[in-house]
Amino acid sequence: MTDYKRIIANNIIELRKAVPFTQAELAERLNYSDKAVSKWERGESIPDVIVLKQIADLFGVTVDYLLEEVHPLNATMQSVPRQIKKNRLIVASLSCMLVFLVATVLFVTLGLTTDFHRLWLAYVYCVPVCSIILIVFCSIWRGGKLNYLFISILVWSVLASIYLTVGNYQSWLIFVIGVPGQIIILLWSGFGARIFKKEKKTK
Repeated sequence: MTDYKRIIANNIIELRKAVPFTQAELAERLNYSDKAVSKWERGESIPDVIVLKQIADLFGVTVDYLLEEVHPLNATMQSVPRQIKKNRLIVASLSCMLVFLVATVLFVTLGLTTDFHRLWLAYVYCVPVCSIILIVFCSIWRGGKLNYLFISILVWSVLASIYLTVGNYQSWLIFVIGVPGQIIILLWSGFGARIFKKEKKTK
């Protein structure tokens, strides 16, 4: 007799980790508790037909896929994380391009209506704004080490923006602030990575 509880449990685990989702994140998307997801993955219970369909739609597979122990081609599951990453890249890119579009509109409008000669600063300010947007997306999508990269870019781009805005020869000293800031980010990235690994082990 086919052990569907075990098969469904293994398939849900594989799909969830391929994205990756935590049990809590998967539960949130299905409007279920993480305890229910934990029971499904331990094979203690089986999701009903409606939930199986929700899971299949979420991961871009068929309900039959969830019921099959062996997936000869395995192409569908492998394409899921790639498609999700592609979609996230498109969303992040469009968001940043929107920031540059606003900067361009300001550049053109102010260029036609004022005599201000440092309009190019509008594009400089785009870098820290885009960094903030990417940090938010990374936090939502659990970007891991990428988050620390964008935080570093944010720190140095803010300092560079202030330096270019002030335009004072002595203002280069502002970059000294970035040194301890960068050290803190590097130390925190190592600490955060260890915490993330511990969380994954407990899932």
